[in-house]
Amino acid sequence: MLSVSMRLRGVLLASAATLVPGMVVAQTGPFTSLPAVTVDAPAQQRSVAPRKPRPTAQNTGARGVAAAPVATPASPTAAPASRVPGSLTVLTAQQALREIQQTPGGVALVTADAWKNSTPSNTIKDVLDYVPGVFAQPKWGDDTRLSIRGSSLSRNFHLRGVQLYMDGIPINTADGYGDFQEIDPTAYKYVEVFKGGNALRFGANSLGGAINFVTPSGRDPWLNAVSLDMGAFGFRRLQASTGGANGPWDGFITASTQSADGFRDHSYGNATRVSGNVGYQFSPDFETRFYLNANTVRQRIPGSVSKESALNSPTTAAANNITGDQQRNIDTVRLANKTTIRLDNTTIDFGIFGVDRHLMHPIFQYLDYRYQDYGGFAKVTDDRMIGGYRNVFVAGVNLINGRIDNNQYVNVAGQKGALTSSSIDRSKNTSVYVENSFYFLPNVALIGGTQFLYATRNRQDRFLSDGDQSGATEFNLWSPKGGVLWNIDPTWQAYANISRSAEVPSFGESSNGPGIPTIPFTSIRPQRATTYEIGTRGRRPDVTWELTGYRANITDELQCIYSAFGNCNVTNADRTIHQGIEAGLGIAVLKGMFDASAQPDRLWLNMAYTLNDFRFDNDATFRNNLLPGAPRHYLRAELLYKHANGFYLGPNVEWVPESYYVDSANTLKTEPYALLGLKAGVDNGGTYSGYIEARNILDTRYIASASILNQATAASPLFEPGTGRAVYVGVKARW
Repeated sequence: MLSVSMRLRGVLLASAATLVPGMVVAQTGPFTSLPAVTVDAPAQQRSVAPRKPRPTAQNTGARGVAAAPVATPASPTAAPASRVPGSLTVLTAQQALREIQQTPGGVALVTADAWKNSTPSNTIKDVLDYVPGVFAQPKWGDDTRLSIRGSSLSRNFHLRGVQLYMDGIPINTADGYGDFQEIDPTAYKYVEVFKGGNALRFGANSLGGAINFVTPSGRDPWLNAVSLDMGAFGFRRLQASTGGANGPWDGFITASTQSADGFRDHSYGNATRVSGNVGYQFSPDFETRFYLNANTVRQRIPGSVSKESALNSPTTAAANNITGDQQRNIDTVRLANKTTIRLDNTTIDFGIFGVDRHLMHPIFQYLDYRYQDYGGFAKVTDDRMIGGYRNVFVAGVNLINGRIDNNQYVNVAGQKGALTSSSIDRSKNTSVYVENSFYFLPNVALIGGTQFLYATRNRQDRFLSDGDQSGATEFNLWSPKGGVLWNIDPTWQAYANISRSAEVPSFGESSNGPGIPTIPFTSIRPQRATTYEIGTRGRRPDVTWELTGYRANITDELQCIYSAFGNCNVTNADRTIHQGIEAGLGIAVLKGMFDASAQPDRLWLNMAYTLNDFRFDNDATFRNNLLPGAPRHYLRAELLYKHANGFYLGPNVEWVPESYYVDSANTLKTEPYALLGLKAGVDNGGTYSGYIEARNILDTRYIASASILNQATAASPLFEPGTGRAVYVGVKARW
């Protein structure tokens, strides 16, 4: 299943990770050198990692987080993989890294040790903070404005353009929108990020790509844990997990409950989340696993405000949000099954899933939506020698169907009033994909693939007093891809690819409100893009790096039109360009300052920089204006002192040096900002760990995120104030 079989003797090549210490998957010591990596014949079976030994002070990561030892790949002298204990359906972080680093493009794998033990791990921003190319800014509660390579900039609510998965099972609704309230950062052992067309193997082909959140199995180490986090603005969370294996059975369950008063008025909320799975091995090469995920979230919404209010009275909520008691409440239950069968040279994965979601959402109206999503997936991976050359073939199919019982009412102070609209919205999506990697040289692969998407959207209007809004659309879309991956030396890769992507509009694209005409969803065309990408990544003993450049030529990009109260409808732009640079750097500035032993202390600089250049391309209305909604430059950096005994201390900065536009007419901007933070803690990879973290130490007033319009005014309520000075502490025990 691997594109190149690599022999790793101590630390995995961090080529596909974010290349920030602590996010790299496997390090045997905090400052060890990178050992040799050799290319050999493909393993006949997917190797399974042995159970991790108890961590010590000598096998912790450079950011003060525990790191797993490296699994030994199958070799002529190694024990057969089928005799090594482990899960077939849930890859270890090491196995996942070995797969993801064979992608000829921008990808990342972030292990839980990078955020669980040293941050409040409250939002998706805590998880993806140091992934270049990802811009994630919390709005309120768990809601976050997330963009990868300029995806979803036009979406002023929820998420579009990035496919979210939990253990490979879709989180997004069948019509395409995503939500972060069901994401529990305490539940996962690693997170995979596939940017753009690099998400082909998930059947995803959107501009932003895909993010996959992976929970542990009962065969992972350190399953029993209890943690307590608390801090500013009434934040508090209790989390516990347990699991284990007994013969062919294994299981894992984790639960968390949290609440917060919120930085802003009318922003308090609470959430309880549960995730678990049970697996059974019929044989060493045949395993099935059942998944459960359940969430109950209750959250008040402070709302977007004017720029003046955001900067001068950041805690003030929008007046309409208070009078309407605006909220976003969700109850969700997700059930799924995944089965893996391993043959000599072929691995087969298949499964089914079902989701029941109830959204209770009083905003400008009271939205009462009930979602039933269901589907299945299958993937075949064949890894063998053909005519003396290695060939890796992957093919799969994904079915994602769903039904929304859509009812809207007059919002009477957060309660249902008279019915204003009602419909049944049905979505069907079938994607078939194929990808082949041919190694015409032992260290160079040509990779080609394509995806075909058949999708339908059907609305049955049940509220006819304002006219019949029923309609249906059908889409048939091809998305081919080609690339090359070159393992220049054992510690250095280069890659390039060209890919097509397509995004089918969701029902939310045609939502309307006061003062804005309805655009029939049947008139909105799919967004298409051709993306060119080139880059390099690698790891040497005292430096890690990633450098990727890309350009996406887009037709029919989904864009907003004006709404008086700051919301938007969507239509298709003509042509737009998204291009940029994604750069990650980790470098040892100093070593052996106070401890010159075999594991010396170290001062390590982590940096993740993103350059965004998004613009219209000779548009009839906006000419070559910049696209609104994302900063041109975004830098996240950390200077961390780390000792082998597990102590770490250091400052960090988040910097947006230039303001960015919030409207397509380029008349209204945000303001630049720089936030200073500091954290310290102890984590030697053992039973106990603890941290204290201060954020926005200077109490800077800034705009964290902004919605967009085509033409804004100074009073346009588009801005989400950033959180003020905050301090968090946490302790964790695991065994």
